[in-house]
Amino acid sequence: MPDDTRAGLIALIGAPNAGKSTLINQLVGTKISIVTHKVQTTRAIVRGVAMHGKSQLVLVDTPGIFQPKRRLDRAMVDTAWGGARDADVIALLIDARKGIDEEVEAIMKRLEGIKTPKVLILNKIDVAKREKLLKVAQAANDIIRFDETFMVSALNGDGAETVLDYFAEQVPEGPWLYPEDQPSDLPLRILAAEITREKLFERLHQELPYISTVETEKWETRKDGSARLEQTIYVERDSQKSIVLGHRGQTIKQISQSSRHEISEIIEAPVHLFLFVKVRENWADDPERYREMGLDFPK
Repeated sequence: MPDDTRAGLIALIGAPNAGKSTLINQLVGTKISIVTHKVQTTRAIVRGVAMHGKSQLVLVDTPGIFQPKRRLDRAMVDTAWGGARDADVIALLIDARKGIDEEVEAIMKRLEGIKTPKVLILNKIDVAKREKLLKVAQAANDIIRFDETFMVSALNGDGAETVLDYFAEQVPEGPWLYPEDQPSDLPLRILAAEITREKLFERLHQELPYISTVETEKWETRKDGSARLEQTIYVERDSQKSIVLGHRGQTIKQISQSSRHEISEIIEAPVHLFLFVKVRENWADDPERYREMGLDFPK
């Protein structure tokens, strides 16, 4: 490890679908956070580790903050605010096209009471007009005095380097928190489950409620270097099970193929993936499931 290193936690906070996961993937330079069309898909806090010069930035992707209705929702929101309080810098990400709606206003109200240094990141500059960007930036800074305002496109990476430069200077001096070559502290089996869950939503986001989960039950590394994985997709009803399986098992076959391909790219080894679908009623009320997702079980 070189001398005069820096390391710290950066919390990305924002309304669902503001683009937090896409931005983290862009900053880290590798895929570590699930990105889907469906809102509220980031459940546990995913940490990506970005190396920038002599600084190590541990990026915390908080679940999108929204009005919680169910127990799972409450757990996600509590986790998000916990992640923000522990950080060295909080970055509020706003979708520049949407601007400051009720959800963003509610987040900003809570942010006002947190003493941590705060920056504003306006996302989707590739599709928002310049006048709109300046208007949103001004309105947000009228509510909270942000230390800095950045404009980025999480999708194509515009502006990401400037954000990294800033974070690298802001984190405190100290030893790195993770090995240099480790992009995420999520165990591989959880990452593999997240990838399959992403494929599931991409394929079925109209028909399937987001309250379904995937668990990697077995991960076996074989002598030839390949990995054999067994995963179970849990749904709450029989009708959802048949949607996931599809006609003659075609849907689950396609989900399995695209998930296997992506897991294989990430671990740089061949993958043999076996998917099973099980009905587990009311799994969203089971404390054990929350622990597995890295969430506290709300009473």
